[in-house]
Amino acid sequence: MKIIHSQKITNLKWLNMFNVEYTDRTGKNKVWQVASRKKEPKCVTGKFSKPDAVVIVPYHTAEEKIVLTKEYRIPLADYEYGFPAGLVDEGETVLEAARRELAEETGLVLTRLIKTGPPIYSSAGMTDESVSMVYVECEGVPSTAGNERSEDIEVIFVSAAEASRFCDEDLFKFDAKAWLVLSNFAESGHI
Repeated sequence: MKIIHSQKITNLKWLNMFNVEYTDRTGKNKVWQVASRKKEPKCVTGKFSKPDAVVIVPYHTAEEKIVLTKEYRIPLADYEYGFPAGLVDEGETVLEAARRELAEETGLVLTRLIKTGPPIYSSAGMTDESVSMVYVECEGVPSTAGNERSEDIEVIFVSAAEASRFCDEDLFKFDAKAWLVLSNFAESGHI
């Protein structure tokens, strides 16, 4: 399998579609459609080391609870339970992006970095978008005053016992990463 080249087929601000020509394992030329936040998809440039976005897993030390967000998502036409998240701006480090996004989306203050994960991929069959999971401790009082007009976010504190009930609720729409972390938190009591 080998990538030959790509052709940009949309010209949008935040996300674009590309036809990526490649050879399959038998040597036959094929085309795959890829969504990317980059000017060229990562499969062409080979630039996979920096994540496009961060997903912050915050633990509120005073409340001794994990912080979830309930955010309206247009593609779902409903609310999704997840964690604060956002794009890493040009020239910004993963930690800087995590600190900024946590404050903007929840009003909470990052007090300690626990760990940062490598770029990971949620839907590699359709996009090269990657996120870095950033586990942190935080403090403060929740506020959505920093939300953009296009954001509708509710901040929720969840204990380990409550996390178990959240994970068992099949009517909620969960971000996959959030469900996995929350499920682990329910079992272990630790993030």
